[in-house]
Amino acid sequence: MPIVPRSDSLAVLVRVTLPRAVIYALISKQFSFQMNSSLDRNPVILIHGIWDTKIIFSKMSARLTQLGWSVHSLNLTPNDGSLGLDLLAKQLADYISETFDPQQPLDIVGYSMGGIVSRYYVQRLGGINRVQRFITLSSPHHGTLTAYSLRLPGYLDMRPDSGLLRDLNQDVTMLKRINFTSMWTPFDIMILPANSSQMPVGKEVKVNVLLHRQIVTEPQSINAVVEELKAPIENKIPTSK
Repeated sequence: MPIVPRSDSLAVLVRVTLPRAVIYALISKQFSFQMNSSLDRNPVILIHGIWDTKIIFSKMSARLTQLGWSVHSLNLTPNDGSLGLDLLAKQLADYISETFDPQQPLDIVGYSMGGIVSRYYVQRLGGINRVQRFITLSSPHHGTLTAYSLRLPGYLDMRPDSGLLRDLNQDVTMLKRINFTSMWTPFDIMILPANSSQMPVGKEVKVNVLLHRQIVTEPQSINAVVEELKAPIENKIPTSK
């Protein structure tokens, strides 16, 4: 009849037969898994900018997934500015309705034009009732002079003092109800002036990257997004009974 070793004997056996580095790696991996599994994290939706697709978030998406977030994104179409940002926001609203349970809280990260599209969803299409963390990355909250390059609906919406931006900025204080963060770089030459990405509400994070799109791809930018997504919710959305 085989002898079944006691649990403490097994522990001794593991210590004797396995290299110490392997044991530490196994313990560290198990501890990390338990930590990630215990965190109550919302799904994160990444919204790209003009002339981009969701591929621009490949580095950020990989990092967030590695850290335990459920990451989602969609391609806004068309992405060339030929559609108004309010209609692109409707695409986002439809995607959310089709993808998530109505009671599921969400976090959104919007880059450049995607930040304005996301603002329209949050402020005008009911997103304020389910989004808990909202981060914009180099978004033209007060317009950008580069939007004068073409007379397409999306470009018109991103011009300084456009009707869409005036509408969103008149009740921007509603963003105080959620964890709102505006991240920007003072070296941005796509958002002119660069401080157009600043907001009078929420938290501001300045990231000293040199190029507009680096605020999505550089490690310091991604790390800053991670910290904001980890931040405790200041104003929890009541859940329906």
